[in-house]
Amino acid sequence: MSWGTELWDQFDNLEKHTQWGIEFVEKYTKFVKERSEIETNYAKQIRNLSKKYQPKKNSKEEEESKYTFCRAFLTTLNELNDYAGQHEVISENLTSLIITELARYLQELKTERKSHFHDGRKAQQHIESSWKQLEASKKRFERECKEAERAQQYFEKMDADINVTKADVEKARQQAQMRHQMASDSKSEYAAYLEKFNKEQNEHYYTIIPNIFQKLQDMEEKRIERISVCMKTFADVDRQVLPIVGKCLDGMTNAAESIEPKADSKQVVESFKSGFEPPGDVEFEDYGQAMKRTVSETSLSNTKESKEKPGVKAKSKLWPFIKNKNKGSVPEDFSHLPPEQRRKKLQGKIDELSKDIQKEMDQRDALTKMKDVYIKNPQMGDPASVDPRLTEIGQNIEKFQSEVQKFEGWLAEVEERMPSKSDSHRKSGLYETQNSTTVSNNCAQDRESPDGSYTEEQNSEVQVKAQPIPTPTTTTEFDDEFDDEEVLPTIGTCKALYPFEGHNEGTISVAEGELLYVIEEDKGDGWTRVRRNEDEEGYVPTSYVEVFLETNAKGQW
Repeated sequence: MSWGTELWDQFDNLEKHTQWGIEFVEKYTKFVKERSEIETNYAKQIRNLSKKYQPKKNSKEEEESKYTFCRAFLTTLNELNDYAGQHEVISENLTSLIITELARYLQELKTERKSHFHDGRKAQQHIESSWKQLEASKKRFERECKEAERAQQYFEKMDADINVTKADVEKARQQAQMRHQMASDSKSEYAAYLEKFNKEQNEHYYTIIPNIFQKLQDMEEKRIERISVCMKTFADVDRQVLPIVGKCLDGMTNAAESIEPKADSKQVVESFKSGFEPPGDVEFEDYGQAMKRTVSETSLSNTKESKEKPGVKAKSKLWPFIKNKNKGSVPEDFSHLPPEQRRKKLQGKIDELSKDIQKEMDQRDALTKMKDVYIKNPQMGDPASVDPRLTEIGQNIEKFQSEVQKFEGWLAEVEERMPSKSDSHRKSGLYETQNSTTVSNNCAQDRESPDGSYTEEQNSEVQVKAQPIPTPTTTTEFDDEFDDEEVLPTIGTCKALYPFEGHNEGTISVAEGELLYVIEEDKGDGWTRVRRNEDEEGYVPTSYVEVFLETNAKGQW
């Protein structure tokens, strides 16, 4: 059905309808624009969320990435960031494929509609003008006919009157003839205008208006078709990113499936393992014999006895591997750490230095080749200009190699002192100092603080008497810190190889070359207990001293 034939008399309604169609396109464009803004804001919020939970550099969160569930969460955050990118793609495609295109199309649509209705109004004005001319010609013909009839009646009246002169009658006759002629001319003009109007009217309603309305109909159908295409594109924009969104979701699923609880549990062992041996059995103490006895420093009976004797002073056990509370620099040999953690740190340092050495060697090889090129082709450069850099690199390599040797020495020392897993049974003599030290070390390990340092915990100590040993010793009380304790016997001597400040509590400062008495051998934690005189004793790093144990003392341990 054609608008031109069916709606030939609905010019005004068609004008309103096409205007409403344009307004609908504008409304749909606004709808898509708001959807695009929503996608942009959503993508921005998703990106901010992903960024917010990303691990911070040089933080504990970054160290936690060694666990599978932390790595899975990091993968999820990265996939979520890519997921946000797909929503940005949706926004961009909506803007480029729909909003921009519809904005341009709206301008064309308005221009075309204006042109068609301008032609329609022009045709309407033309037919109305032709109608007015026809009406004017018709009225003129009617008027001329009446004038001719009156002139004829006047002539007949004058001709019948005997009192009127012949000249007046002739004049009236001529006037009547003239009026008849004018009426005849008006009739011919009216007939011509009528024929012309009918022809134009027929052309107007059967040709001009149908053509204009047909163009409007085509314009309206194209508008509807364009809306249909845009609505389809609106859905396709989402459908196009679904495969990538699916991959993002698959990545999240794979990340979740990659979590390995057993591996994470093993990683906890690797992170916190100290390398100490568990404490041995507590020695049976025979109260039936009238002799002096020794109680393990950390035994349950010792702690209980200290609680039952309020009159006895309780002192805190000061461990030599406690991290310096003054937040000073960490010892270069990582001697503040337990053996296993120290070994891992030293190995990591050696690997890092090896990479630095390889990097410097690569630079040296490259500069050597450049120097050879300069020697063969002097015009390309001066060979001597490379020498300073080669010298600097050589010095760096020597420096790194010396560092590696130093750390390898410490590593070998740690691995040599670490207890073997097969050596589960340890010797026990008259003194359970070795066992008690191990127990205390493990207690300190259990109290490890989140930053990897160790915190102090007071252990109650009571006055105990030692059994006589072959080595003659003099019982002398220390200062308040060691009140109510027997003086430990010397088991050898040592010589300080390096100076040691001894800032930590429980340690003692020594000078290079100083001779000291050894009262407790290194138990695998990297520290040796020494005495300077009757009032001064404490721990020093084993790597800082050269120990000379007495023969009979070795037999006791």
